[in-house]
Amino acid sequence: MIMLKRSALKLLGRVLKILARLTVRRYHPGIVGVTGSAGKTSTKDAIAVVLGRSRRVRAASKSYNNEIGFPLTILGEWEGSGGIFFWCRVLAVSLANLIGRAESYPEVLVLEYGVDRPGDMRFLLDTVRPHIGVFTAMGAIPVHVEFFAGPDAVVGEKAKLVRELPATGFAVLNADDEAVLATKALTRAQVMTFGFGESAHVRVVNFANHTEGEHAAITFKISYGGSVVPVRLEGAVGRAYAYAAAAAAAVGLVFGENLVSITETLRGFQAPPGRLRAFAGLRGSLIIDGTYNASPLAMREALETLKAVSAKRTIAVLGDMLEIGKYTLQAHEEAGRAAAKCADILVTVGLRAKFIAEAAAKAGLPVRSQAKEGFPPRAIHAFLTLGETAEFLRGTLASGDVVLLKASQSVRLERVVKEIMAEPGKAAELLVRQEKEWLKKKGLYDEGELG
Repeated sequence: MIMLKRSALKLLGRVLKILARLTVRRYHPGIVGVTGSAGKTSTKDAIAVVLGRSRRVRAASKSYNNEIGFPLTILGEWEGSGGIFFWCRVLAVSLANLIGRAESYPEVLVLEYGVDRPGDMRFLLDTVRPHIGVFTAMGAIPVHVEFFAGPDAVVGEKAKLVRELPATGFAVLNADDEAVLATKALTRAQVMTFGFGESAHVRVVNFANHTEGEHAAITFKISYGGSVVPVRLEGAVGRAYAYAAAAAAAVGLVFGENLVSITETLRGFQAPPGRLRAFAGLRGSLIIDGTYNASPLAMREALETLKAVSAKRTIAVLGDMLEIGKYTLQAHEEAGRAAAKCADILVTVGLRAKFIAEAAAKAGLPVRSQAKEGFPPRAIHAFLTLGETAEFLRGTLASGDVVLLKASQSVRLERVVKEIMAEPGKAAELLVRQEKEWLKKKGLYDEGELG
């Protein structure tokens, strides 16, 4: 039965790939491809906002970046996925668009080129090659490194996107990430860089996080070609969003947009669920929700964000990081040492996350905190279930707290976020994995009472 299912999925992937290739040949959309180990979705969404000001643009509403989801984005916009009737509809609509002509087909497709295992990028590039390739960030220990020979092999797989850009295309590269910037030597395309460093073509300056009670925003300026324009993004925290905005600005400039219109359009950008999106928590606290997934780089950036915010008390709720193989111990210990520098209270969830707690204690985060009178005294709490974690937080959160939650998706830490958000009725709008099929799936540490 399992073999039949796998065979059916493989056949479906081949059919979708053929339909997607034929559709691109039929409509000739501009293709913007986004890859990297962190920041792909926020960058993709920011690009779609910028280009959508004057063009018909389609970007995947979810992380459609595998052998099934990737061609689905090319073929149409779909509500839900799975089931015989859904796939019959996909095939029917796709064939109809090939036989006839859909006048509303997008002028630009913004696609995520996600890589989990060796060979994944080849499949995606064989489906459709982008005209513009955006490489977001890698970090020292990339996510999914478990399935590769090492970090360099992950970089090499993702770098295929940059290598195969046409000479008339553009490689938009993170100037602050050495591994990403080095790929400029591999491409025939023109190179445009973005980042905080002075060498970046599109540069972020004067960055600041703003947290006031239950509200959050970031402000910064984008500098390019002698022009400097301010940007404010509501409901977002962290430098990762400034990187996403700068990458989107670079793509907008490639498409002929001017910097002022780009920054005005970015005001409409909303942080995607689970990617350091900020919203109100219980009793006047502020939640920074990073529960979509967690790589070592993204974990470090999230903790740096927590360190930078203004709060009466900072709480870090951190879970397991998965798919990093032999780097598991190192990555979790590094997260613990970073947490010790920014969290008044550290809460860990899961077996691997105990390494975070142990490293934080060795780094000096006290078992008992005497600096915050009136608050629960223990500074480090290690739990094995979501239920225990939620119960502790429900009894702990207070006005002025800023609480960061981050873990790999299999931990399902968004279920804890739902328990401590001020308006749980908005879970479907604000949280990740709220679709019926996801709500039925079990996470690694579901034991314990939730709700």
